[in-house]
Amino acid sequence: MRIRARTILILLLTCGLLWFFFRNADITGVWAETRRANPLLLMLALVATMVGYVLRALRWQFLLAPIGATRFSTALKTTIIGFAASFLLPARAGEVIRPYLLARRERLSATAAFATIIVERLLDLVAVLLLFALFVFLGSAGVAPGNPAQLARVTWGGGIAAGGAVASLAVLFVLAGHPGRIGRLMLGIDRVLPGAIARAAARFVQMFAEGLAVMRQPARLAAALLWSFPLWLSIAGGIWLASQAFRITFPFSASFLVMMMLVVGVAVPTPGAIGGYHAAYQISVETFFGAPTDRAVGCAIVLHAISFVPVTLLGVALMLNEGLTLAGAKHLAEAAEHADSTGRGGGDAAHPVDADGSGRAVPEPARRGAR
Repeated sequence: MRIRARTILILLLTCGLLWFFFRNADITGVWAETRRANPLLLMLALVATMVGYVLRALRWQFLLAPIGATRFSTALKTTIIGFAASFLLPARAGEVIRPYLLARRERLSATAAFATIIVERLLDLVAVLLLFALFVFLGSAGVAPGNPAQLARVTWGGGIAAGGAVASLAVLFVLAGHPGRIGRLMLGIDRVLPGAIARAAARFVQMFAEGLAVMRQPARLAAALLWSFPLWLSIAGGIWLASQAFRITFPFSASFLVMMMLVVGVAVPTPGAIGGYHAAYQISVETFFGAPTDRAVGCAIVLHAISFVPVTLLGVALMLNEGLTLAGAKHLAEAAEHADSTGRGGGDAAHPVDADGSGRAVPEPARRGAR
């Protein structure tokens, strides 16, 4: 019943956002604007977007290095599969599937690998906010002169998010610095919980903290942050090129503002970021750059397709090559979450959770039959 209510709420949210997105648009005008878009610039936007996934895999490989060696090919494949699963399945299932698939292939701790995803997200947030701060520092180039109040509100929100990101990094730094001590402290909860559950929780927290090993190496953490800038610059490049293709003109630095708005839109829990992504782009280019509605709507639809469709199709193809259907991927995500909550599957690299949810290694034929 709870799952059904959540599904209904997400459906209503998606429909509401799509109504907001299309409310002032003329479909004929949107189609006309789309047909006039520059195909070469759109192709370059697609290339820039796909380069971002390559850079993301390289950075993840760098974050994983302190807990074990990984192959770039595995990091790239599981990254693409994870993002495809997040676009197609609820509750961002790909964020769980990605580290578990990699841990299975590279014989690492799945819980430790999942911890690097948390670091990734914080690094992403810090990089986006720093690029936005650069845009503000450069004088908010390209913003329509009549919108200082709206820009001030966005800047204020960015400042709050920056404070939250810094605080989160500080918490992770403390966790990373004392994994054994935290595990021992967690054992104290056996006074209120059964001993087996307390030990499982302590083991999970300790393995998670060990996965934050990069936080104990300031030079490596700084290098990971530097990796984040070419990644997000490639994403900004895709946004800027697609906008230019639709004759929505603004300086490249102003794409950092649009990118931050899109990060907020993607955070809305709708399937495949539908609605949230579109509305965020439309609001940003109409409000700050005076783009006509039909042009903004057409570009939002095409940019969303560039950002989500190719990687989703490639991810599904890779999943099928792994012998994993969408139903199997969903089951894997649920099994992985259950294993983390019970303390199983996190610390034994030889027995990662697999698609059958058993917590034990599954032979290759069985994996390929998982549905």
